[in-house]
Amino acid sequence: MSAELASQGVLSVTDRYDYRMTPYLSSLLQGRAADDPLSLQFLPDVREMQSLSYETSDPIGDVPFSPVKGIVHRHPDRVLLKAAHACPVYCRFCFRREMIGSNGEPLLGPELDAAIDYVRAHPEVWEVILTGGDPLSLSGRRLGDILERLASIEHVGVLRIHSRVPIMAPDSMDESRLASLLQSKPVHLAVHVNHPDELTDAVVDCLHRLSGRGVMLLSQTVLLKGVNDEVRVLDELFRRLVRSKVRPYYLHHPDLAPGTSHFRVPIEVGQELMRLLRGRLSGLCLPTYVLDIPGGFGKVPIGPAYVGGRLASGGREVVDNHGVRHAYPE
Repeated sequence: MSAELASQGVLSVTDRYDYRMTPYLSSLLQGRAADDPLSLQFLPDVREMQSLSYETSDPIGDVPFSPVKGIVHRHPDRVLLKAAHACPVYCRFCFRREMIGSNGEPLLGPELDAAIDYVRAHPEVWEVILTGGDPLSLSGRRLGDILERLASIEHVGVLRIHSRVPIMAPDSMDESRLASLLQSKPVHLAVHVNHPDELTDAVVDCLHRLSGRGVMLLSQTVLLKGVNDEVRVLDELFRRLVRSKVRPYYLHHPDLAPGTSHFRVPIEVGQELMRLLRGRLSGLCLPTYVLDIPGGFGKVPIGPAYVGGRLASGGREVVDNHGVRHAYPE
């Protein structure tokens, strides 16, 4: 860690929560202020030591729904497979910050076999989502082996990977990793990106190489105070993603992870941002604004409501169109 970071009194933060920087990201952060949207996401902050009573080490409820190590089975037709326990960089708002890195455990040998056997033994599982840690931090050989074994299971219809690697380490997406994504079943890659400045030429080139191999690209974005809680920023981000052949998928309301309260905005702020975006963006550019209910109850859409109330005369519904109210006959 640099002397500058150490002088900011954040050593206690990195003692508790892992800190890692790729050479690519380090060069991207050069010259940026501490309150820059990229610096806020990746540089340790003393505010991370402030935990609130309702924050929890397992904010979305992985543990109660983990029948075997490495598997989370919350929904009937899909499971999470925690294929990796480390990441190339550690986001300061991560909801699994207490479970990954030095606090995590790799899924190896018999434990990996048991996780894949669990998928094989549950014919209701149609989708397997590789998460972690970052699955693309694995070698191409190991990742390819895991994907091939999953794709060989007859009832598995689609594979999905959640990753920061194409955004934070685009140079590491070598031929081996690209080849590992070519499977007999469709592979969807959800890249995590929060700000337009993350979409550099190197990143866009990496995304084009992925889509050129037939990988279907989605994006996940976390709504973060001081990073992207402005309509102008989200507008630019989602437009640039679509131009880069990535379909915006989720805009996440931040989870209740310890030490992340300085990133959270009220739900009403997110709803208003989505209302403004719908009035100015193509539907291709609009993700679904979601909240992961604490305790393992899953995600729910929490975007603004456009239908509400009835007119006194005629029983007509009131429909809101970007601030203009209309009567709609049922």
